[in-house]
Amino acid sequence: MSPVMQFVLGTVADSSAWVQSHPWPTMWINGAVPQCRPTAQAIVISGADVRDIALDGRIVGRAYADEHADYCWLGGVLPEDARQSRPQQARSCFLRMESALRCAGMGFEHVVRTWLFLDRLLDWYADFNAVRTAFFEQRGLFGRMLPASTGIGAANPAGAALMAGALAIRPRTAAMRIQAVPSPLQCPATAYRSSFSRAVEVACPGLRQLYISGTASITPDGATAHRGDAGRQVQLTMNVVHAILRSRDMDWNHVTRMIAYFRDIADLSHFNTWCRRQELGPLPAAFAQAVVCRDDLLFEVELDAAASAEAEP
Repeated sequence: MSPVMQFVLGTVADSSAWVQSHPWPTMWINGAVPQCRPTAQAIVISGADVRDIALDGRIVGRAYADEHADYCWLGGVLPEDARQSRPQQARSCFLRMESALRCAGMGFEHVVRTWLFLDRLLDWYADFNAVRTAFFEQRGLFGRMLPASTGIGAANPAGAALMAGALAIRPRTAAMRIQAVPSPLQCPATAYRSSFSRAVEVACPGLRQLYISGTASITPDGATAHRGDAGRQVQLTMNVVHAILRSRDMDWNHVTRMIAYFRDIADLSHFNTWCRRQELGPLPAAFAQAVVCRDDLLFEVELDAAASAEAEP
């Protein structure tokens, strides 16, 4: 089996030795639970020849193919110059992701999922969104499909304004279908000037995979719900995610990967309480202390799920 990307929740001080010993694309989230060792989630594949993609001599991607599509995972992409302004670094990061995708014979029109970890997010999230929207407009994505996405506040070992990752898929046959999936309980993110899809489904013969964006306690009209109440924010967020899963004929048992982000890691207790009330077994989840995209949001969750294609909704 070959790792193609990993998420690591740890401190900046942990990063050097870890990355040296795990030389594949890495999204480093400076959001470790205090007094805990780094936690990792790895995306691995088998039965395919994997090739590395590097920028400036550093591995930031891995590409492979099967009979249905070409795939490219990117992780740990940084701006070219961390001395530039934050918006300039954001545009540089998108351009460098684009350069890495070209090495795999792809472009941003093939991106189905992005991860964007912004240092001091609340200081410049509006500026970041303006850069992302302009870049996507220039690439014609609003006329195609916006990728699913997570945008979270977390520092990175390079001290840059942001670190980025992505999954790109280029279908080889009509049997590979990729589509944006709306949220039954929330408005499109574009309604409040954030350019991403709530979820994206990738389906090929025998398998459907669902990538659900970072989701938080937001009402159908785009406002924050339950300000100051972490427990109720967790409950609403998980209800929203569950509705997306059910809309594609999936449930919690189909979840393959999850990261839950807490403004205060002590609020993990609310998540555990919710799981007990739902009588859920252990979820494939990692937990991080990180900043959500609004100062009144206390919790966000992202997840992937998979089901047999025979269970067509």
